[in-house]
Amino acid sequence: MNHRTTAGTWIAAGVTLLPLYAVLLAVGTLAPQPDQTSDPLGWARFVSTTPYLVSHIATNVIGPVLAILGTVAASTMVFSRSPRLAPTGLVLAVTGQVLFSVPAVISTIVTPAIGHAYLQGDHDVMELTFPDSATVITALGLLTTLAGNVILGIAIARSSIVPRWVGVAWATGTVIFYLLGAALGMATTGASLITQPIGAGLLAVSGAVLAREAYRRRGSDDIRTAPRTMTTTPSS
Repeated sequence: MNHRTTAGTWIAAGVTLLPLYAVLLAVGTLAPQPDQTSDPLGWARFVSTTPYLVSHIATNVIGPVLAILGTVAASTMVFSRSPRLAPTGLVLAVTGQVLFSVPAVISTIVTPAIGHAYLQGDHDVMELTFPDSATVITALGLLTTLAGNVILGIAIARSSIVPRWVGVAWATGTVIFYLLGAALGMATTGASLITQPIGAGLLAVSGAVLAREAYRRRGSDDIRTAPRTMTTTPSS
């Protein structure tokens, strides 16, 4: 196996992590948790279960690792076709995943502890508040993840490596999941909305097509260094 094939294989393997990550997001957001304010008992029972913990470890611990490695691979795949947008999307998307580690720790580790305490009779634990800095970091994580993946979607759409709709689907799925799902859910019910698995589904489809093409091209240098094949494709 030559160096070109080896690099292409690693890129393809990395891109494959993106649809896996999206599937974890879709499954992890299918069951919304009860409202913490109107149904504290139901909420406490929900967040104290083993399925809740397993789901959040999958989406908040394993998921970001898959997302970061997959984003690096995808941006590398389309870099030669979009040398400005691809790295910009990469930096913003990865930064967002790192910033999201703060709310991820809260929902994965702290929330179950609060639920257990409530079920054991410590109802005052529901009055626990977090510093404003946590909200700021969460908002920054949301904005950078949203912006980075939309930019990456545009880079994919312009690359001509895959059909244009693949990049459009990635950008659209990002907006649906993070803006119309995560952000709207946090601002309203405090739980996941149906828009999140829908958005994650779009990400999974887009990522799967991108991964299939990465494997198809892994033995060539087209992913990284080939000249443009479409003269009408705008440079970026």
